Amino acid sequence: MTAAPGRGSIAERLQVSPEVASALAEGRPVVALESTLISHGFAYPANLEVARASEAAVRESGAVPATVAIRAGRLLVGLDGDALEALATAERGSVMKAARPSLAPALASDGWATTTVSATMLAAHAAGITVFATGGIGGVHRAAGPGVSLDISSDLDELARTPMAIVCAGPKAILDVPNTLEVLETRGVPVVAVGQAELPGFYARSAGVPAPQSVPDETALAVLVAAHLGLGLGSGILVCVPVPADAALPEATARDAVDTATREADAAGIHGPELTPWLLARIATLTDGASVRANTALITNNAGVAGRLARTLVEGSKMAPDSIAAGSARR
Repeated sequence: MTAAPGRGSIAERLQVSPEVASALAEGRPVVALESTLISHGFAYPANLEVARASEAAVRESGAVPATVAIRAGRLLVGLDGDALEALATAERGSVMKAARPSLAPALASDGWATTTVSATMLAAHAAGITVFATGGIGGVHRAAGPGVSLDISSDLDELARTPMAIVCAGPKAILDVPNTLEVLETRGVPVVAVGQAELPGFYARSAGVPAPQSVPDETALAVLVAAHLGLGLGSGILVCVPVPADAALPEATARDAVDTATREADAAGIHGPELTPWLLARIATLTDGASVRANTALITNNAGVAGRLARTLVEGSKMAPDSIAAGSARR
C-alpha cells in the first residue's frame, strides 16, 4: 500500500523486502540493523564493507538481516545489495539522519535518510522484528561544567517504550555512562552484560562500572530476554556484549582519548547533533585508527550475537521459557 503524501502511519509507510517478509511470515529469525553507520559512521568504502559484514554475520548465525533506512517517504525494512551500495555512495551531507524527533521530516523528504537506534526500533517493531543489533546506544552526554547534561539521546526513551532486545557494546564511550544507566533504570529498561560482571566500554572491554545485571553466556541471555519480553512490560532490554578482545583498546587508552576529545570539543564550542561525529573522528585520530578497528569489530560481533539470540528465541517460543536453555544445550 502506498501512503498519500504527508499521510500514513508507520505501519502504512513500511516497505518490507521480500526476503524479510517471507522470513517473518514463516516464523524464521530476523535481526534489524541500523543504517546511520553507513551514512554518518564510516566513509566509503568502509561503510559498505561494515554493512555487508554485519549482514553476513547475521546470516552465518542462522537469521535474516533487515537493514533499515528511509527513502522517498517509505521506511525500508531490508535493503538489497543495490540499495546498500546506493546509500553507501550517496554524497556526504545529502543523507538525513532520522531519530524519533526527526522521523517526520525524514519521511517528508524525497531522498535518503538513515535510521538511528530510535528510528530503527520504531520501524523494526512495526514490522514484527524482536531483535536489533547496533554498535552502541546514545545516552546522557557529559556535562561541560558542574551538574548533569540535558543533552540526552532519544534512544533512551525509545528503549523504554518499545519492547525489543537491543544488542550493543554498551553506551557509546563518549557518554556519561553512570548517568545513562540511571536514566535507563528510571525508565524501566534492564541492562545486562554478557559474560562479565562489568558493563562493556564500547572500544574497551570494560567501562569501569558494574553492569546492573549480567549473564554468563548467550544461553542464559536468551532465557532472560524471553522472560522480559514475555512479561509484556512494554520496554526493551539492552544487551551489552564486550568488543572482541583482539580488537579492544585498553581501558586507560580509551578513557584518555575520550577525555581529551571531550575537552577539545568543549573548548571549540561543538555541541548538539555535530558533537558525536566530531568526537568519534577525533578519537580515531588520537588512537591512530585503533578506535575505528574496535568499532568495526564490535559492530560485526554484535550482529552475530543478535542473530543467535533471535534464532534461540524463535526456537524457544515453541517451548516453555525455562526449556530454552536445555534446547540450546542440545544443539
